Amino acid sequence: MYLDINNLVKFYKKGSPLIKKLNFSVKKGEIISFIGESGSGKTTLLKCIAGLEKINDGQIILNSLVLNDDRVFIKPQKRKIGFIFQDYPLFPHLSLIDNITFNLDKSFLKNLPYMLNLTGLENLVSRFPHQLSGGEQQRACIARSLIREPDLLLMDEPFSNLDSSIKGSMIDEIYKILKQTKTTTILVTHDINDSLNISDRILVFKAGVLQQYADPVKIYCEPVNCYCAKVLGGLNKIFVNGKVSYIRPENIRVVKKSSFKVLVEKCYFQGRDFKVKGSIENEPCFFTSKNPLKINSFINIDFDSNDLMFFDSLCESFFQ
Repeated sequence: MYLDINNLVKFYKKGSPLIKKLNFSVKKGEIISFIGESGSGKTTLLKCIAGLEKINDGQIILNSLVLNDDRVFIKPQKRKIGFIFQDYPLFPHLSLIDNITFNLDKSFLKNLPYMLNLTGLENLVSRFPHQLSGGEQQRACIARSLIREPDLLLMDEPFSNLDSSIKGSMIDEIYKILKQTKTTTILVTHDINDSLNISDRILVFKAGVLQQYADPVKIYCEPVNCYCAKVLGGLNKIFVNGKVSYIRPENIRVVKKSSFKVLVEKCYFQGRDFKVKGSIENEPCFFTSKNPLKINSFINIDFDSNDLMFFDSLCESFFQ
């Protein structure tokens, strides 16, 4: 594998470690997302890979080079790793082209025309950061990282400052750039949609422990436990033949007749459809409808049995 994390342990004080015996690998050119609740260890792991934190045990290997183990620690500036932060740290007194080439080894200057063309910035080179949109600033940061031909690109909440009106198109653009340059990338985000849209695989953390590592479809449709199911999106609790099961809101449909009746408590327009909050057997139920539904009315819902999820009894308290 291209990036190997072997039995990685990280703690700040002796006691419970933030990251516990973590093992995973990344292929060359893959885009991986780390997701999990706040404090789960996502950003700490990113810092360990970047060299901003030393690990306490285990091993980090990138492109056949040991970056950190019990004997070796390569400093951040010596690792061929690019880092893109949430706040696009461009120098305000430098033009776009000077920001991209700041402190750049002359051997990489040959990449400048290609990188400007790839990111669509060739006509903006003389502008200063305050003259650029959020999306343009982000592309400048990407160009500044990729022009150096990094072995790995780390992105920490890179889309959180973008307006929702341009966020989708920017994610598409960045995905295209990363795939075209075959840049191995790790993304940390709290937005599940970002992970689903851009990732080849998703790694789910809880309390520093890897819960699941799989492609977006498998991890969303076949979560290995209740935590993975919940962190990837909404769930409805449904009693089917007396057995507790769970189903995603998008897998529920409104029908004329069924054995599942929902009391409509709220219904509001979302542009393409109506979002509905109701209750079924005293359990909250969320789904969408193509048509508005009357408040305090009972409607029938149905679903495909293949879309149901089942978990052990230990999960019952988790979903409360």
